[in-house]
Amino acid sequence: MGRSYLAFVLAPELPFVDWLVELDRRVENSLSFFANRPLVLDLTSVAPTKAETVEIIAFIEERHLRLIAVEGVPLDWLPERLAPLPGKVQTAGVFQPPEGEKPVRSAPPPVAWEQEPSIGSPCAALLVNEPVRSGQSIIYPHGDVIIVGSVASGAEIIAGGSIHVYGCLRGRAFAGTNGNTNARIFCSKFDAEMMVIDGLYKTADDFDLALRGTSVQARLDRNVMNIEQMS
Repeated sequence: MGRSYLAFVLAPELPFVDWLVELDRRVENSLSFFANRPLVLDLTSVAPTKAETVEIIAFIEERHLRLIAVEGVPLDWLPERLAPLPGKVQTAGVFQPPEGEKPVRSAPPPVAWEQEPSIGSPCAALLVNEPVRSGQSIIYPHGDVIIVGSVASGAEIIAGGSIHVYGCLRGRAFAGTNGNTNARIFCSKFDAEMMVIDGLYKTADDFDLALRGTSVQARLDRNVMNIEQMS
């Protein structure tokens, strides 16, 4: 029996000052979401200097965020505890600054036991015949997740495909975590903390209040997440 770790990847953009300000705002508004979550800092695309690397690492750790590795800079710039992870990091998305109203990349769930597909059905849906309680995580990267019941605040559903909640969605839903841009999130009663599809996310602050308590679906359209009421 093994464990599957999904990390929240922080991907800075230039100028660093603006990115750090936006990260600070997100941390302040969603402190419970960041609490004790494994983070990987990916500096590959920005090519920072050694001094900038040290500054960014210090900024993150001063906020008591759980940084576990840094990618994209020479090893001798890093303390041993932050050496790059072996193999490819399995992530639920990437945090980047927002562009206007465009949702940004993010989202990491905590460690959880990974569900295996049934024999002969590698892409079969995972059916959960009970409510998902606060603090619980359901991870199923092989296909859709169907919840017959509600998802409590503080709970998480992570699926490689789409997510179907036949009840109230109050927690967080991560769909399309294996790069499936066609994945969707459906729920009978919308009251979510966060919705993520292929790393693009919206939080409670971004939701249209008129959709609260209604039946909705979330989907991507040209890298923008749309949340629409279903009749």
